[in-house]
Amino acid sequence: MIVTVSCAAGKRNGMTRTVLVPSSLTREAPDKREATLKLGYVARAATVFRADRLVVYPDPGGERARGAGFVRTVLAYAATPPYLRKEAWGRRDELEYVGVLPPLRAVTETGSGSDDSGSLRQGIVTEVGPDGRARVNCGTQHPVSLLVPSEMDVQQGERVTIRVSSRRPFRARIVDEPLPGLTVTDAELEDALSRVDAGVRIAASRHGEPLSVARLDELSPRVRDGFTVAFGAPERGLPEILGIDPPRVDPSDDADGTTRSAAGDADEPEPESGFDLWLNTVPKQGSEVVRTEEAMFATLAALNLE
Repeated sequence: MIVTVSCAAGKRNGMTRTVLVPSSLTREAPDKREATLKLGYVARAATVFRADRLVVYPDPGGERARGAGFVRTVLAYAATPPYLRKEAWGRRDELEYVGVLPPLRAVTETGSGSDDSGSLRQGIVTEVGPDGRARVNCGTQHPVSLLVPSEMDVQQGERVTIRVSSRRPFRARIVDEPLPGLTVTDAELEDALSRVDAGVRIAASRHGEPLSVARLDELSPRVRDGFTVAFGAPERGLPEILGIDPPRVDPSDDADGTTRSAAGDADEPEPESGFDLWLNTVPKQGSEVVRTEEAMFATLAALNLE
């Protein structure tokens, strides 16, 4: 049985972290196995730094053997809790090599209790009863019967959020809350950048302003309220994907150590790009090519600092 997740990701501490990657992400992978492994590290980077949403935006001009459907499916599978994968996805051609995916081991979201009391996890509704209850697969040996909140209308095959109050004996309830963990979806780049909860909109690019200690100190308070950061594809950066000229960056530093764009303030967005700033988070790189997953680790690690 295939389960489609349509629930939006929730916010942590009032903020949303969104990562945007192109459908051409695996364009340089020689085969399906290598493409799957690459996507696994992309999902792992998003998980390590607690991203809420991982959005695949279309780049049909850069796609090769494996495009948007493959990228989205493998990323969504990787983000699915291991105890739900078999029921949620069944057998699909795109998932032939998911055995090479690195484990995400996402930290359980917990409430105010201890020993995982109040922790949130995902479940799949396996059966809906006539008594306001539903049987849910939530990682226990067998599906459990749980009361459905009166304001919810659940369907068989739907993913729901479970709040666990006790492990032994197992006690839990369905709650009307966004699914915990990383949500994978797709959207046009423009739509993802225009969301009301987009926060600071950052283009990660070698053409951007080199990130410095002084600049990070200035940027950190802004990203605490949430951010959306977009990445390009191998041999195909964001300017090429967007069909715009790369932003011009003046290599000279201001007195405070902050590099500014040749046009003025580095925070001034390119009118046609939709971003608030372009940022190079791997300045003085020692390799000719920084892979997307490597750029994700570097960028998200910096934005995670407080």
